[in-house]
Amino acid sequence: MLPVVRRAVEQLLQRLRKGARFAWHLIWEDDSVLSWVINIVLAFVLMKFVIYPGLGFVLTTSHPVVAVVSGSMEHDASFEKWFSAQEDFYSSYGISQEAFREFPLAGGINTGDIIVLRGVSPESLAIGDIIVFGGAGPEPIIHRVVRKWEQNQHYYVETKGDHNQGVASIDRNIVDQRIIGKAMMKIPYLGYVKIWFSRLVVCSLSPQAAGCR
Repeated sequence: MLPVVRRAVEQLLQRLRKGARFAWHLIWEDDSVLSWVINIVLAFVLMKFVIYPGLGFVLTTSHPVVAVVSGSMEHDASFEKWFSAQEDFYSSYGISQEAFREFPLAGGINTGDIIVLRGVSPESLAIGDIIVFGGAGPEPIIHRVVRKWEQNQHYYVETKGDHNQGVASIDRNIVDQRIIGKAMMKIPYLGYVKIWFSRLVVCSLSPQAAGCR
């Protein structure tokens, strides 16, 4: 009986070794379409379930990296021209051009940028910080803090997109529990990967959707 079991185990190990060699060649050495597809899937799984949660743990936020999909934080001119067009609004909040220059990412954020976030305590938020917060839709919103106050043991902020002409309804009375994180840095253009992929999925499922023609 033992020789039979030993042979069965040896055959099983031989098949496993052969399968492992084939998988290694397919993933790391082969240049076929199947190999590319497998590598893309593995990269997605690694990013989604290992790297992204790991970054979230280190940076203490559920969204350590976000792609900017709208132009609400863009500056469509030089800083001086942009601020001149916005000066009346910021002056009403006591924010001068000199003060704005000292804000984080004072040059704005463009569509397609990747933003790296970290968790932040509400009491440490400052005017001019860029935050990401939950809105009414599925996508979080990234705007700049222009006002902050404390009420009923909670902190509230009011925000504005740099490109916007004023404060929208989504920018008002944002309670600290809705704040996901504070922007640390931006990586230009990398977010277009997500934008293009999302558009590809939407247009594949619904060719009549806006922007698919």
